[in-house]
Amino acid sequence: MDIISDVSTNCKFCSVVSKINGEDPIGSAGTHDHWLIIELPQPWSAELLEEPTIKPLIKLVQSLILHQVKLRPILIAPDSEYSQPGYTRVLYYRRPSLSFANFEKQEFLVLESDTIRLAITLLQHIGNQPNELEVFQADRVDSQSIRELLICTHGNVDVACSRFGYPLYKVLRHKYADHVKDMRVWRCSHFGGHQFAPTLIDLPTGQYWGRLEPHLLDELIHRTGDISQLRSCYRGWAGLTKFEQIAEREIWMQEGWKWLDYNKSGCTIAIDQGRWKWLRQLLQFIPSKRLKFILDHRPHAADWAVVHINFTAPNSNVQGTYKARIETKGIIKTMLTSGKDQPLSEVKQYQVSRLELMI
Repeated sequence: MDIISDVSTNCKFCSVVSKINGEDPIGSAGTHDHWLIIELPQPWSAELLEEPTIKPLIKLVQSLILHQVKLRPILIAPDSEYSQPGYTRVLYYRRPSLSFANFEKQEFLVLESDTIRLAITLLQHIGNQPNELEVFQADRVDSQSIRELLICTHGNVDVACSRFGYPLYKVLRHKYADHVKDMRVWRCSHFGGHQFAPTLIDLPTGQYWGRLEPHLLDELIHRTGDISQLRSCYRGWAGLTKFEQIAEREIWMQEGWKWLDYNKSGCTIAIDQGRWKWLRQLLQFIPSKRLKFILDHRPHAADWAVVHINFTAPNSNVQGTYKARIETKGIIKTMLTSGKDQPLSEVKQYQVSRLELMI
């Protein structure tokens, strides 16, 4: 039976409507193979992207994404403790292999005047184009052991991110980052899912979080305690696609904290294609990268999917595959954008109806 709640559209914040109506955040994480994170002073406005010095980088990012490169660009705000005047920090993460636990990190601290050149050089490497990365060897920073927490406070995109993101940032920055070894906390630009604000990305694991509250932060930061307390805040792991993320959460709840150290990969082996089935069949005869890109990135309305999640423990003495079937469990109404009199949209909710361990 559909789950539909009536909430006044006069509510200003989309994340309040989403939470009241019981929208599950799982499966809302982006799926990425590459991350480009650049330190840049606020405000992060639309005008910033039109500046002549930045435009070549924007065009390259757009071109890579159009050619199906799973890339997530993010801006981080300079920090009085972490940052150096006149220099820009650039973080680049990449998926190291098909099956993995953590994204592989590179960090650079370059002169502000070299920022865009370095960013373009890193992205050209993704596209297998000749690059001059060796020029920046002296600018490399050894930060492999440092965990980076990125909290969206980008109110220019949606006010929920600044309203709920900034208080969470302050708690994490001053209560935790100052006392936890090898961890930095950053204010960052929008990365989607503002209806789950406050939202957070944890790197190098690549886990997405939403609706975090102060009493849950000990479990998140120290990775101990009752893992089920974080279930309703988990948006998914960036190494998997939507339905694979839904299955992975269920597995994580069973396996416990050790699951984060396992190398993992996913495969969607069957999916309800619904009204888009004919279009996918057409692609077999008339290949179109652009059309495939649009289909792969549209809001997915499938009613079910069957996925495999493969895993291997760090010492390789434990490995196997979970097979999961995901099905719809109802529909809720949610607000996609904050503001007065915003319309409500119907969104399908999912559950793992069957989970089987295949050794």
